[in-house]
Amino acid sequence: MIVTIFLNSILVAVAVLVHYEALSQLSTIIPQLPIRPRMRVLVGVFGTLVAHVVEMWIFAFGYYFMVHSEGFGSLRGAFDNSLLDCSYFSFVTYTSLGFGDIEPLGNLRFLTGLEALTGLVLITWTASFMFIEMQKLWKDK
Repeated sequence: MIVTIFLNSILVAVAVLVHYEALSQLSTIIPQLPIRPRMRVLVGVFGTLVAHVVEMWIFAFGYYFMVHSEGFGSLRGAFDNSLLDCSYFSFVTYTSLGFGDIEPLGNLRFLTGLEALTGLVLITWTASFMFIEMQKLWKDK
């Protein structure tokens, strides 16, 4: 259980740090772009989407490692132990979409809950960031 807590904490921390760096870089880059303010907003949207995809893949690799290691549990249902299925499960969990066609068993349940919570927080952080950026940029129209 200690290893599970440690691994889950590392995955969440890496995802949060990736998001922090992405937003930090975007907040520096966006105002300096030699394009119209409306286009800068699009750069922010696409930049944050890329950050979210990277974060979901971080969790996907965590699931893949845990599924293929002893003592972490498994994923059951429409799942064939592939990295692609782990990424699908990660995307569904991170966004809290939760189709339910793949079910976590064992200690993987904890990572699933943490990923959903992390996704909620990071998506909300992105919404706040984009709102502030849009307020700044759309004043410059």
